[in-house]
Amino acid sequence: MPPVFAHGALRLYLLSLLESGPKHGYELIKALSERFGGTYSPSAGTIYPRLGKLEEEGLVATEAAGRRTNYRITPAGLVELNRRRDELAGVENDISDSVRRLADNLREDIRANMRGLRADLAATAEAARSAARSAAFPDRGSRHTPEGDRTMKEAEMLIQAFRDDLRVELRVRSGAEPISGVTLETIRMVLDQARISIRNSLNADSH
Repeated sequence: MPPVFAHGALRLYLLSLLESGPKHGYELIKALSERFGGTYSPSAGTIYPRLGKLEEEGLVATEAAGRRTNYRITPAGLVELNRRRDELAGVENDISDSVRRLADNLREDIRANMRGLRADLAATAEAARSAARSAAFPDRGSRHTPEGDRTMKEAEMLIQAFRDDLRVELRVRSGAEPISGVTLETIRMVLDQARISIRNSLNADSH
């Protein structure tokens, strides 16, 4: 995959983010992630060395903020930023292109995963139907059997456990940063496909 930022572009973009006021490293990482719509989030190992280099060049300065270190743009940094405004506009355009490219790649990954999920669900449903057909029930004419009650309860427990686990995961992640639109789209697509596959399996069981 092509690099998200061209050489030197990330340093310039960090200066532009600091123009609105001092920020600590995590705030800069979060701002970049939001700018990319959640499709890209730089690591601390990507951000901090560049901030350190900007500080060495006198373009940013640090200030203590409790346990955190805030970075602020210096007058020299503002001069540099103003001098390169045209270049910054190009960086913004490149970011928009990168967002579209990353989103396209992510959608293709989702489609590939969905194809695999459909195949797995179909195989699982067929295996379950085969097991049900081969099982010996005491009363084949009865809809309610001990085995049927057990599998019904197990199915309900699986659905409830899935819901509870994902709900906790979503709340933990959303407490750190907002859930992106891409993640929401992934959840919607996966659940819609799971619903369709389960309904198809239930309909097949009734025939």
